[in-house]
Amino acid sequence: MSDNCDLCGREIQSATFEAAGERSFCSSGCHDVYATLGAADSSDGARTATASEVDPGDDPASSDGDRSRTFLRIDGMYSATCEAYLESVAEEQAGVTGAEASYVTETIRVVHDPDTASKESLRDALSTLGYTAYLREDASSDASEAGGATRRAREMGGIRKRRDDQLLGMRYSVGFLFGAFLLVPYVAILYPAHLASIFDLQALAIFEGAFQLTSQGAFVFLRLYFVMTGIILVFTGLPVLRGAYISLKMWRPNTDLLVAITAVSAYAYSTAAVVLGRNDIFYDLAIVVTAAVTAVAFYESRIKQRALDRLTELTISQVERARTYSAGETAEVRVEDLNPGDVVLVRRGERVPVDGELVEDGCTIDEAIVTGESLPVPKRAGDEVIGGSIVTDGAALVRVGPDVTSSIDRITTAVWDLQSATHGVQRHADRLATYAVLLVVGVAIAVGGTGVVAFGMAVSNGALLALLILLAGSPWGLGLATPLSVAKSLSSALDRGMIIFDETVFERLRDVDTVVFDKTGTLTTGEMEVIEADAPAELLDAVAALEQRASHPAANAITAAFADESMTDGGVDDRSNAAGDDDEANGTGRVREFTNHRSGIEGTIDGSRYLVGNHDLFTERGWTVNDDIRSQVTEARCFGQLPVIVGRDGAAEGLIVVGDESRNGWDDTVSRLGARDMDVVVLTGDDEEATDLFKQHEDVTYVFASVPPEGKTATIRRLKSDGQVAMVGDGTNDAPALAAADLGISLGGGTALAADAADVAIVDDDIRSVETAFDLAGAARRRVKQNNLLAFAYNGIALAALAAGFFTPVSAAVAVIAGGGLVAANARRALLG
Repeated sequence: MSDNCDLCGREIQSATFEAAGERSFCSSGCHDVYATLGAADSSDGARTATASEVDPGDDPASSDGDRSRTFLRIDGMYSATCEAYLESVAEEQAGVTGAEASYVTETIRVVHDPDTASKESLRDALSTLGYTAYLREDASSDASEAGGATRRAREMGGIRKRRDDQLLGMRYSVGFLFGAFLLVPYVAILYPAHLASIFDLQALAIFEGAFQLTSQGAFVFLRLYFVMTGIILVFTGLPVLRGAYISLKMWRPNTDLLVAITAVSAYAYSTAAVVLGRNDIFYDLAIVVTAAVTAVAFYESRIKQRALDRLTELTISQVERARTYSAGETAEVRVEDLNPGDVVLVRRGERVPVDGELVEDGCTIDEAIVTGESLPVPKRAGDEVIGGSIVTDGAALVRVGPDVTSSIDRITTAVWDLQSATHGVQRHADRLATYAVLLVVGVAIAVGGTGVVAFGMAVSNGALLALLILLAGSPWGLGLATPLSVAKSLSSALDRGMIIFDETVFERLRDVDTVVFDKTGTLTTGEMEVIEADAPAELLDAVAALEQRASHPAANAITAAFADESMTDGGVDDRSNAAGDDDEANGTGRVREFTNHRSGIEGTIDGSRYLVGNHDLFTERGWTVNDDIRSQVTEARCFGQLPVIVGRDGAAEGLIVVGDESRNGWDDTVSRLGARDMDVVVLTGDDEEATDLFKQHEDVTYVFASVPPEGKTATIRRLKSDGQVAMVGDGTNDAPALAAADLGISLGGGTALAADAADVAIVDDDIRSVETAFDLAGAARRRVKQNNLLAFAYNGIALAALAAGFFTPVSAAVAVIAGGGLVAANARRALLG
């Protein structure tokens, strides 16, 4: 029998859940997933890195035999072509055996021999052609946190993004200012001259005569426009030219190549025309196309910057500093400076910095961020403590484990591993560009060559004809339509509280077959509160007094619900006082002989003995529980709630129901997703009793409980073998599953690591935004198709004018205004009503 789970690969620590074929599982949840869905299918190409596979050291680069896996973040990636190019650059380096890049997550994973190719050399090699590479651990070193999940790391990313935006804005400004200056002669002289020649307008004949390129005039004109337009083309249009170069290098045509074909052809044709003494010069087309596309790219980038700024507002899920404890003295140190065996003091409300073992009794810890369990867990000396969890009651003394690492570190590295394998999909416009480039270039060469060979046309005239076909036939408007569509879609999402960076999210949303929901904090609020109380008022008053000193999970909720101000004056920090303590100063002076049990509390108030806890505690203490209360306990558990029995002097007298309340709108959201013919799956680390409510919903296909984080990732991979999967979660424990899914959605209260792993971050707590995202995806597709169609308006006008024999700067200007104006006007319309 294996020592690792046959579903998720996690090491089996305690109870084994066996299935046919002598298979073993780390939890009942993994057993249920395997029994229902079968073994995880790895054919999707995305490798799942489980905690047991991840190097637990401080260095997030993992080891693969004698090879290392190094993760880098790349600024400047924006298409599938970028992925292919950067992978090829990495694989050309000595000592590199493989690389996987994802422009969706701006991540590349490189497998290499560390002795031959260092991490720094890889970073330098990948910082090329406008791309900037950062080691992911360096990208957040100021915050001492892996994965860029802290606010400081987000801010650093925002600073780099703003710097890039400023450069792009400068490029646009140069194009606009120089372009406006150069277009004045066109508007004042050249356009009227061409109108006079086309329509034989005597009133404009003076302009036609004024624009005669004598040898000296041609030289001056050529020198001015050749240099100035060249500056605009190279400086303003550099990002487009870079994209075009990469697409040619990788043999993957894209919209950048279409724009470059139009702009460069116009520039080359105009230069040749001036030299030959002709006045059909299209420098204006090169200027307008380059400046317009750069302006729209700047607009799109600004929308993405708004989204990045919003994301910095999300929470932090890791710890930067720890407080060591020795001989009653404490000292603050950096987490990376901790040593195995050090004792760390973690006060109430703080996060545990690293994995370890509890030294003393008397605290309760919320592990939901890592395990998904909705209820805080009382801890005893010797219990394992998970790094990243929160001390909710008392204080914890934690002895650092031998690896000096946190479960969040391992989860983060698993997220990186999955993110680097999340390849982006090719834009719809880029797929059109593949065919358009072949068609336009093929026709231009064929027509120009035929003119020279078959009709005896001069080679120079044949070349000009080919260039004319390129600048009239290349659908450069797709390069305008795509970023405008993207910007509108991302802006509409942002206005509705959804942060999306990658436009392909909408395309992937439309292909989703299965939506997987985490339970705690996603389908539920994630906050414990009293839902119902059936007990005498004086009993609830006494229970509230006791709960101020309790450390079981429901204590704070019960205290908040029933304690009056006289009881809560002066907070109680030490909730494990010995029997007989007098706490008059703390407002709990009525309590005597207080005992904190593992599953409840017991104490004496005004001569009466009180017991608060679960049914097992009452049985253990020999207190009676009537059938009516037993029935209420069973009913509460069926709804995933925590029943707390309260009793006095040997008998149970009532029940307080505490729960992680269901989120408003969850059932409507699930119903609407079901109406879209999607399967809905609930996946949680909570126990099975907490999921009964969701099992009863007719549109929920499967419910899997008690599933650890590694099991969630394995479950997502298994579901992906049957279709496209979206995962909705809110916690760090969900991050690997969010990254493994075809599309990850993190909900508002979620941790920054979950948001970092997701494709969509919903910044509020409205679960109905999940369904809105699908509505936006459908609207975005319609808008993209409309804009792409309107982008061809330029070509319709230009090609018609070319066929009629009067394709001039005037007709080109009309085509540009018509095509660009239609796209811009359509892009401004609201996506959803």
